[in-house]
Amino acid sequence: MSKKSKLDSVISKLKEKHEAFSQDPSLFLEGFLHTKQLTYWDYINTDALLNLQIQRTDFPDEMVFITYHQINELIFKMILWEIQQVADSKNISVDFFEDKIMRVSRYFDMLTTSFNIMLKGMSVEQYNKFRLSLSPASGFQSFQYRLIEFASTELINLIDIRFRKTIDRNTPFEHAFDHLYWQAAGKDFKTGKKSQLLLSFEKQYKERFITFMKIYNTRNLWSSYKSLSKKNQANKSLIKAMRHLDYTVNITWVMAHYNTAKFYIESKSGNSISTGGSDWHKYMHPKYQKRIFFPELWSKEELEKWGENE
Repeated sequence: MSKKSKLDSVISKLKEKHEAFSQDPSLFLEGFLHTKQLTYWDYINTDALLNLQIQRTDFPDEMVFITYHQINELIFKMILWEIQQVADSKNISVDFFEDKIMRVSRYFDMLTTSFNIMLKGMSVEQYNKFRLSLSPASGFQSFQYRLIEFASTELINLIDIRFRKTIDRNTPFEHAFDHLYWQAAGKDFKTGKKSQLLLSFEKQYKERFITFMKIYNTRNLWSSYKSLSKKNQANKSLIKAMRHLDYTVNITWVMAHYNTAKFYIESKSGNSISTGGSDWHKYMHPKYQKRIFFPELWSKEELEKWGENE
């Protein structure tokens, strides 16, 4: 096909597209005469992106800390984008589902190995000084990570293990929200009083959490898996992918985070309290809460020993 023929074909298709919406295609094409040539820095908004790292102290390694966490949040956004495509799909094929599961797994694999940037990329002395300026903020308050959890599994699997027998599908969402596993990290164990860490988190996001919980109550990854035919649910490759995702998110990635936090918080120059003041040991270590997205894909023995060998 000649260049002119190809151009005529493209123009014809553009004309059909815009006329279908009762739009004048000539106005659309004329707009291109006034459009600036696209550049890499304009397309990804480089200048805006690089101006989002604002330090609270003069310690150089705080820049590493801020930038690393912002990268994490961008990766979380990509993960939610993949999960949303599953939630919005009808008649999901095994290949499509497995592809999305493995994409999410690769993101978490990358997040897991990236903790070396934190573990070996900051001065312990600097960290234990600039972290004092961060309280009561905490990675606990990652809104997107909570959405990933809600979008991955049934709500009952995110409830504090002490209360799971008292909550079912008829339980009001707000009551279930108050008994999520991570609520324990933001409450005084004896009095049940919420910390400032948790209060500010809920003030900012609670309504959005409740709405999201309702939407994904039957559209999460596990529900999507259960909507497949029995034959497709038995697909060994898909099951392997889902087990990999479950283990990666709830053990491998969590333990990489846990060990990094332990290294800095329990260092000689630091103390054993997180910036948010939470009991981070019991909140983070998988053996305590046994967070498992797809429990039916694991044996009884595997469930009982979840996280104990870490």
